[in-house]
Amino acid sequence: MVGWAHPSGRRRCQQQHRPHYCAVRCAVNRRIQLAVIVVSYNVRDLLRRCLHSLMQAARSGADSLDVQIIVVDNASSDGSAEMVTSEFPQVHLIASQENLGFTRANNLALQKLGFSTEEERGEEKRGEEKRVERKEKSAFPAPSSSHSSFFLNAAPPPAKPDYVLLLNPDAEVTNNALPRLVSFLEQTPHAAVCGAELRYSDGSFQHGAFRFPGLFQVLFDLFPPLGVPGGYRLLNSRLNGRYPTTWWSRGEPFPVDFVLGAAMLVRGAAIDAVGGLDEGYWMYCEEMDWCWRFRRAGWSIYALPNARVIHHEAQSSRQRRWESQVHLWRSRFRFYAKYRSDFPPGTLAMIRLLVRAGMAWEARRLERRFAAGELDGIALAKGLAALDAISHIEAF
Repeated sequence: MVGWAHPSGRRRCQQQHRPHYCAVRCAVNRRIQLAVIVVSYNVRDLLRRCLHSLMQAARSGADSLDVQIIVVDNASSDGSAEMVTSEFPQVHLIASQENLGFTRANNLALQKLGFSTEEERGEEKRGEEKRVERKEKSAFPAPSSSHSSFFLNAAPPPAKPDYVLLLNPDAEVTNNALPRLVSFLEQTPHAAVCGAELRYSDGSFQHGAFRFPGLFQVLFDLFPPLGVPGGYRLLNSRLNGRYPTTWWSRGEPFPVDFVLGAAMLVRGAAIDAVGGLDEGYWMYCEEMDWCWRFRRAGWSIYALPNARVIHHEAQSSRQRRWESQVHLWRSRFRFYAKYRSDFPPGTLAMIRLLVRAGMAWEARRLERRFAAGELDGIALAKGLAALDAISHIEAF
């Protein structure tokens, strides 16, 4: 393929899209480099199933894909790291002696893959747009000694890939998912991200792509309209950030605001352009923030029906339900505050009022359950403490 020259020496894709320089190399029969990052915490058996599915999917696409897998274990106590070492010696294992959270763990793997040393430009900080003075600063700082993160197996060091798939450890990819995801980004050079079609364990549909959140989504999260006529339809409507299920059933890719990090394929060139995940998010909303930044930089985000991934409903988070809820709302407040200038005036204040009302309503519900004997005192205390913590999250 012949394309016109860019001053950097890179060729621009002949397809007329937004002004991104195509990451697709034009060599014939090129083998595409794909890295898969799996961040795991105490889900050994699910992780095993995840890795088995990846191995099988990699074999099915072996004629066109070179797949390297990195597992970042967040100080699991269930033998996850030992299982990976003994059963999957070809997998790159990074073990941490502390729980780094989803974002830092993924950034650590991205650093190992070579996504680093790019200067930050025009970065938003705490909701204010301002230019950052040019200074040399790694997009992915080297891990401090407190991480104690290292490769445990003898697999060769990972190489910088064309694409990176973020995959949850409680997910299993179908055989055609990897080739379909990669093929779409190969053919769509203006796209930074595409998300898989998620399915629950029983095969039923799971929303995996969303609109950026508005007030109605916060309202429905806090006060689900399950007991009112049409409540289910409201929960699955655009008011709640959902895309119509009919769009998925058509089988054609469609543009979205953001996709879940449970199965999220990202173009390497896009990571180079905007940097890695924002480590201000411990967990939750980090993929939403990333997609916001990609879109601001002119890239597009897509959902890809029929590239199916089975997602077993966030098993890691279920182990610590209330702690996860605190992290969720802390991340949401961070997102709204960081980009407050992009929302209508007063949005953050209104969200804070809704959240405090929602936490008070949930506290009364827990107390009623305790009075009815449905909860013990320990569960009640944990729930009330979490609700109080959420109510007093400081705006960033």
